[in-house]
Amino acid sequence: MKKASIVMIIGAVLLMGLFVFPLWNIQLGAPQYPEPLGLDIYINGIEGQNEFDIQNIDGLNHYIGMKTLPKPNEMWEFSVFPVVIGTMAAIGVLIGILGFGKKIGPKWFLGWLAVMVVLGILGMYDFNAWMVDYGTNLDPNAIMKLQNPDGTPMSYKPPLLGHKKLLNFDAYSYPRLGGYLMGSGMFLTFIAYLIGNRAIKQSKK
Repeated sequence: MKKASIVMIIGAVLLMGLFVFPLWNIQLGAPQYPEPLGLDIYINGIEGQNEFDIQNIDGLNHYIGMKTLPKPNEMWEFSVFPVVIGTMAAIGVLIGILGFGKKIGPKWFLGWLAVMVVLGILGMYDFNAWMVDYGTNLDPNAIMKLQNPDGTPMSYKPPLLGHKKLLNFDAYSYPRLGGYLMGSGMFLTFIAYLIGNRAIKQSKK
């Protein structure tokens, strides 16, 4: 169990990378922008990939009636997510320490992982809901009012994952280093469960 517990602790600690590195990134590329505009999304706010990207994106969005990008104090998620991530990292380390002392079994590792998966799904759902609101609830007095061929208002929602064409822009949405660190931590937790489970089975032989 000691080896499994060490792997569990490492997996939990990797979550702390979300306090330093962005979780997600959205890029907007177009012929008039040789260097794509980008947004790095952290668990506690949004930053431009380059110095003036947020101002440029807000300026473009003004013409089609989209809201300005939210400040940290304008979204409850940016206050709650750091608390959730910090708490889960601390609980994961504690579970690893208790496992190291053989106070608990590897099923606790799997339980922590299950909670993280549920939280991840809820987080992605919330992120997608925010983008739907951001890309569809447009100002009716906007300078540009574009419609789909069927006459319905055009949506400017970026993709949750992958690529999407938005007018003359190519929008790309992918995880960043913080997201990969979180995924790696969750994967290591599953490995810790397998190692711990095997160790228990061998000790019973």
